[in-house]
Amino acid sequence: MKTLTNTSVPNHKVTIVDVANEAGVSFATVSRVLNNSAHVKPETRARVLSAMERLGFVANRQARSLAGGKTNCIGLLVPDLGTGYIGEIIRGIDAELTLRGIDLILYTTHRTASKEANYVANLATGMVDGLLLVLPRNPTDYIGTLTRRNFPFVLIDHQGTGQDCPAVGATNWQGAYEATEYLIKLGHRRIGFITGSMDLGCAQDRLAGYRAALRTYHIPEDPNLVYEGTFFQPDGYAGASAFLDLPDPPTAIFASNDVMAMGAMDAIRNRGLRIPDDISVLGFDDIPQASLIRPALTTVQQPLEKMGRLAAQMLLDLLENPAQKVERIELPTKLIIRESCQPPRQAD
Repeated sequence: MKTLTNTSVPNHKVTIVDVANEAGVSFATVSRVLNNSAHVKPETRARVLSAMERLGFVANRQARSLAGGKTNCIGLLVPDLGTGYIGEIIRGIDAELTLRGIDLILYTTHRTASKEANYVANLATGMVDGLLLVLPRNPTDYIGTLTRRNFPFVLIDHQGTGQDCPAVGATNWQGAYEATEYLIKLGHRRIGFITGSMDLGCAQDRLAGYRAALRTYHIPEDPNLVYEGTFFQPDGYAGASAFLDLPDPPTAIFASNDVMAMGAMDAIRNRGLRIPDDISVLGFDDIPQASLIRPALTTVQQPLEKMGRLAAQMLLDLLENPAQKVERIELPTKLIIRESCQPPRQAD
């Protein structure tokens, strides 16, 4: 059999037919290798992959999808790449997909609802086999369309738009309740709370958990002690500054995520105050930086990497069996006590 190479056929775009001829297998066998089918002998798969490498073959994912095959690629939409929170989730997703030999296409939406909807529409036209969406801004804009098309997707850290929406999250309400309860048991009665973006279910649940703990211990809620943020570090700084400007400032600040807690810590230090001697600070997420700053941050741990892994597994299961029952998984949170909280100072 004549061997085809890039040099022997100038300007020739290598196709799977060329790969089949080079490897001495059928067109269908090459297609099965491209789609990662289990019904290919290991030695045959190795021969096909070797032929692809020799020929410089690059698969056209969209063409394969239109032909009824799979792209072996998953789309991932994240709001940004600036926090350890996102990084840990991506690490779990990537680890799981790598085990299955599946590629990842990553898009950042910069928390813009229109951009998010456009990315989803483009990816769902055949660029990828399924979608993972982390903290989607406004999934109601497109989830109905994805569902009608039977296009597989899983939401991460979002409740979705009903019980038929596959999602992986954490016990945000319980985590916030236990964190607030911890501060109360230390003796704090004035606890400032900096919310996340209130259009997100996780932010709503954390605020609700904080309020529930205050009610349980019969502590009146002061509206001046709730500052609406957006999960970004500057909001932590601004929220803490607003609290410290009050005639009767809080003795503890609970931020809805770690990066806002770090912003709050900067504001406190800039006022010449000490943490936790003058004011306690508590966060949420337990990103890697939380244990590295000084004082080390007391926070609510979300199993972020595990959330990514489970979401990837759930999506791959939906791809293999689209008719299976939709799952909504809530992983437990855990209070991690470090150095940034202590009982409030007694008035002189």
